[in-house]
Amino acid sequence: MMMPGSATERTAGLPDTFQFSQTSLQDYDDCPRRFQLRYVLMQPWPSLITGSPLEFEQYLQDTADFHRLARQYAQGIDPARLAATIHDEPLRHWWQTLLDHPPPDLPRTLPHPQIRPELVLTAPVLVAQAGYRLVARLDLLVTEPGRRLVVIDWKAVQKRPSRTNLARRLQTRVYRYLAVEAGAAFNNGQRPQPEQVEMVYWFAAHTGATERFPYDSTQHAADRAFLPGLIGEITAREELIWPLTPNQKHCRFCNYRSLCERDVEPGFPEELDDDAEPLDLDPLRLDLEQIAEVEF
Repeated sequence: MMMPGSATERTAGLPDTFQFSQTSLQDYDDCPRRFQLRYVLMQPWPSLITGSPLEFEQYLQDTADFHRLARQYAQGIDPARLAATIHDEPLRHWWQTLLDHPPPDLPRTLPHPQIRPELVLTAPVLVAQAGYRLVARLDLLVTEPGRRLVVIDWKAVQKRPSRTNLARRLQTRVYRYLAVEAGAAFNNGQRPQPEQVEMVYWFAAHTGATERFPYDSTQHAADRAFLPGLIGEITAREELIWPLTPNQKHCRFCNYRSLCERDVEPGFPEELDDDAEPLDLDPLRLDLEQIAEVEF
């Protein structure tokens, strides 16, 4: 194994098929070195992500199962049939919370044909004459064409993040930005105005509490400058070793903390304030029928 900082470590570019997502951009924002190890060098993970691996594995399974249930419910499957598939108490609690406290004030009530679960949006990003793609898999898009587009993200974390932290996250910026840039197919063929777009985080472990983030033209203009700038910064890096984060709190849930020789205790699942996700979206696994995109 090549150790970071060794003479044998070499620089490499991103794969030709690489697509930027909120996950990969958040990795870079948290720690450029993590991005380099994960997406550029494709370094195997030497550490467990938390100090309680069995508990964390169960949490990941419950989270995946909840997203499946929410998707099937949005597709119109009878809730009683779905409930019969649940054999885990935390998952049962989250499911009942969704039934009792669904996201309020949506354009349509669940279930409805204007609801599109697990929809993939993608749009081009031009950086110094080079073209890249920005992609997002939305948990749910609820639309009233010509009026509103609401992006819903299911959160199963035990620790509810602050509104300030949610506003800073790349997910909030990327999802709303792409709803505008790639949302024409769900808005009577017209590119949505930023003021028509809203993002809602829904928290299963917090009685269905929500945080809502409306959008506007000023924010969209800022994102339209910021996101290409961030991608340009990433693709222009030429250092042998990219900088490590100065905030070692990010190291607690990072698989590379031992490889980076960060003497940081691993965190525990109940301390997570964002759902853990797999590596960046694999473009080969995306359902092409579910992708809405705009061309260069």
